[in-house]
Amino acid sequence: MSRPLADLSVIVTGGARGIGRATVERFARQGARVAVGDLDAGLAAQVASGYDDRVATAHLDVTDPDSWTAFLAEVAHLGPFDVLVNNAGIMPLGPVLKEPVGVARTILDVNVHGVINGVKAVAPGMVDRGRGHIVNVASAVGRVAVPHGATYSASKFAVVGFSEAIRQELAPDGIDVTVVLPTVVQTELAAGVPAARGIKPVTADDVAEVIEAAVRRPRPELWVPRWTQGLGKGSLALPRFVQDAMSRATRAGDVLSSADPAARAAYEERARRAAETSDLSE
Repeated sequence: MSRPLADLSVIVTGGARGIGRATVERFARQGARVAVGDLDAGLAAQVASGYDDRVATAHLDVTDPDSWTAFLAEVAHLGPFDVLVNNAGIMPLGPVLKEPVGVARTILDVNVHGVINGVKAVAPGMVDRGRGHIVNVASAVGRVAVPHGATYSASKFAVVGFSEAIRQELAPDGIDVTVVLPTVVQTELAAGVPAARGIKPVTADDVAEVIEAAVRRPRPELWVPRWTQGLGKGSLALPRFVQDAMSRATRAGDVLSSADPAARAAYEERARRAAETSDLSE
């Protein structure tokens, strides 16, 4: 049975930009009540401005459990919450041996601890009610790693593993868990990053559409585009030399290392400045 979205209350982290913004807009158009969390509360408020009081925004630093407590108190009038979309993420790129310690810590704090903190903050209410759905936005590089994004890939592998573990842990409490793995998405986060050969870049709304589909009919794992799931996971069962040959043929291993520095300059500056100042970017 497909769930009607108009009956749901949804939290979206990193909802001011990219995939998060597209997800907020898609759910809001369907009549859901949406709480938008983002470090940039002003930009998040712009996202909500086109809707009525069914959409509310509040400042949220996903790396800070206390910020989660304050956020949930501020948007409590939209709850109790049925769906948590852990979308906030950061993706500075470059060779791992030249990656500053602060940048590596920021990636893991936002991409991994942000998801864990969100689940610990929101899932207890779902357990009490005996129902809920957690959607964790990971990445295709959380299954198939590529160079020049080693820490980012590690963070997304962690999200995939965490999602698989809590799916089993929370299933007896009536909570569904879905992990979404997009390929290259046309957002600021992936600015200048080319798609692998034969795989077209997807839009933020393409990912939001898959998130909507997952909430309507829960499934454990969904890739974007969806047909890449069989290709990506199937390749992992092949011998290493075959995987390497496929990577060379599709140039998948060059996706992050061949990113256009000029196109990424603005995002990389903001992301790395965030790491230095602890003003984490989502």
